[in-house]
Amino acid sequence: MQTSSTHDRIVVAASRLIQRQGYVGTGIKQIAKEADATLGSVYHFFPGGKEAVAVAAIAHGRDEFADLLRTALDSVDDPAEAIDACARLLARELRASGWTDGCPVTAAALETLGTADSPIQQACADALRTWQNLVADKLLGCGFPSPEARDLAATVINTLEGAEVTAQVTRTQDPLLLAGRHLSRLVASYA
Repeated sequence: MQTSSTHDRIVVAASRLIQRQGYVGTGIKQIAKEADATLGSVYHFFPGGKEAVAVAAIAHGRDEFADLLRTALDSVDDPAEAIDACARLLARELRASGWTDGCPVTAAALETLGTADSPIQQACADALRTWQNLVADKLLGCGFPSPEARDLAATVINTLEGAEVTAQVTRTQDPLLLAGRHLSRLVASYA
């Protein structure tokens, strides 16, 4: 992705690095290097340092993943088929990345567990809520009652998150494809 501003390059570079090697494994100097920016520029845009960059990177990842979800959810009218389409698209994207570009918040979320008040945990929680709301909106738009739509959306995102990590570890699409098929059946059972 070509970005025009130094700020954007820093955010995108940090997002990719955190996605691939986690928050703990990503250094501020590495972010600057990957962004083709000076260390001074990083601190200029993010005076809060690494944590501030990470929060912006997680928000960027949230939005990228939301775009991917929207694409899949909008690809078909039937909600059950749309959920399966999400899983298939995630599987294709993950395989195409060589199993490195999984969920943009998982690594940061897991590494910062136990710090509920941290801006990173808050950004991760916001990302999960955003994605659940996208799925819920699709289900609500298809006539699902609100409580069921919200519960199913949480189940979909929770299951896809776990399946994506398993797919990365096993280096196969199978966990995501299996999750998609079963989530599709679950959604169809509520229709």
